[in-house]
Amino acid sequence: MGMQERILQVEERIGQACLRSGRRREDVNMIAVTKYVSTDTAKEAVECGLLHVGENRWQDAEAKWNAIGAGAVWHFIGHLQTNKVKDVIGKFAYIHSLDRLSLAGELDKHAAKLGIRAECFLQVNVSGEQTKYGLAPEQLLDFAGQIASYSSLRIAGLMTMAPYEAEAEATRPVFRGLRELRDRLNAAGTLGYEVKHLSMGMSNDFEVAIEEGATWLRLGTVLVGKEG
Repeated sequence: MGMQERILQVEERIGQACLRSGRRREDVNMIAVTKYVSTDTAKEAVECGLLHVGENRWQDAEAKWNAIGAGAVWHFIGHLQTNKVKDVIGKFAYIHSLDRLSLAGELDKHAAKLGIRAECFLQVNVSGEQTKYGLAPEQLLDFAGQIASYSSLRIAGLMTMAPYEAEAEATRPVFRGLRELRDRLNAAGTLGYEVKHLSMGMSNDFEVAIEEGATWLRLGTVLVGKEG
């Protein structure tokens, strides 16, 4: 199946999920996760209209960023080491994996040097899996309070990863949990502004994520395929 055909199929599935849940299609955004494909395939994705590109590691993203650069909006969606902040800040429009104070401090420092504001998602380990990064749900409000004064950071939303399930429906409590955490964060007024976005849903479970309020989907294989 070609890239354009995959995009059309995913678009159809997103549209149906939006209809089922009474949501507007324009409120759901796709990130093409290109970590498993070549630079040429990543370029093809952008040429096919997938303007949001997600990568997990700077070491893997560097060649693609050098080839595509401002032709795409870049999302850093993997665990970010503090010593890699200097490489990604200013290149990636969004960081989806802010989960500790040391990382917040580095992001704030480097963003201030560049005169920009780093748009970040707070990563929450809603499922509680020990193999996943992220704040525990009960840590979220306190963590948000600790970083509220970082003037070069802005929290765009919350992010989570659901466990891989044979039946996508089994992921629903995780996605619902993230939405409820966002609503609690907003109700508390901790940050002084509304946090709108939910980065959740991948190739195997994105329709359920949409039904539970996802605004950013991180789609790899189902959208751009897999090589090697």
